[in-house]
Amino acid sequence: MTDSVSSSGTDPLSARLRELADYLSAPAAGRLTEEQRALSLGIARRLVADVAVWLDLAIDTDGLWFEWLRKGVPGAERLAHICFARAEEHRWREQSAQRTPPPPILADTGEANSEAAVDAPMSDIDRAYLALQIADRRRFDALGHPALAIADLDGEVFRGLLRDVAAWRLAEVSQYQARAAQLGDAVRLATERHAAERGMADAGAAYHKILGAGVSEAAGQAITRHDWPTLIALAAAALGSSYDDMALTLLTAETAALPSLLAPLHLDRTALAPLEASLAMLPSRAVADHSARNFGEMLAPGRDTQ
Repeated sequence: MTDSVSSSGTDPLSARLRELADYLSAPAAGRLTEEQRALSLGIARRLVADVAVWLDLAIDTDGLWFEWLRKGVPGAERLAHICFARAEEHRWREQSAQRTPPPPILADTGEANSEAAVDAPMSDIDRAYLALQIADRRRFDALGHPALAIADLDGEVFRGLLRDVAAWRLAEVSQYQARAAQLGDAVRLATERHAAERGMADAGAAYHKILGAGVSEAAGQAITRHDWPTLIALAAAALGSSYDDMALTLLTAETAALPSLLAPLHLDRTALAPLEASLAMLPSRAVADHSARNFGEMLAPGRDTQ
């Protein structure tokens, strides 16, 4: 049997030598585990498929993804940050779900009390928290796999990915003048639709605002019950950052940096203890050196947090 150059046109030997050279240049550096790689890749694939469906229902999302896998995913660096952040958050939540006992089942206090609870109107705070939970649920696919909701994408990231998908589709339908023209309209409509979407950052900001002076207590309760999405959303709102940036910063922070990072939530060290313990138990966690950086500046909108 004769070995051939890969279908992507890349010499497999050259690729392996580059990988080995990268390893030898920093052999002690932490690298992706197979779990991190698989989670991030799956999240990227689901995101590409979702954006493609927004653009044109007739797109063969499997064909698109496998061709990109062969040739290289466009804008890979643009996607790496958000996909890795989502994958690490999912690993953290899965670990907490396995280690945290389920909440106790409350005793039956009578049918009359149950009916009263059903009839009681939700408070504004409860509605805001429900909206946050709904936004979080959109970050999973129908089978419960972690995903990125399009509403959570930064406008620049969404437009870049949309253009890449559109370019791939245009190469397929370029011989059909009418369909190619419709593609431009589809890009415009998808961009307008995305601008009106509201995701985790928006829901977190609304929840943070309505809590008012109760933010510290709500954040402490979120830590106690290992409700990490709520904690991340509140911290993101307090610092004015995106949800993904806040998630990755929190997940990669040194334990000693947590009080400074979460200072706007006014949590005491006792309240932070379960958070510190949970992060310490997360295997293969990539800890970044944020010691010399100001978290408020680092997470300000428009700043590069990588």
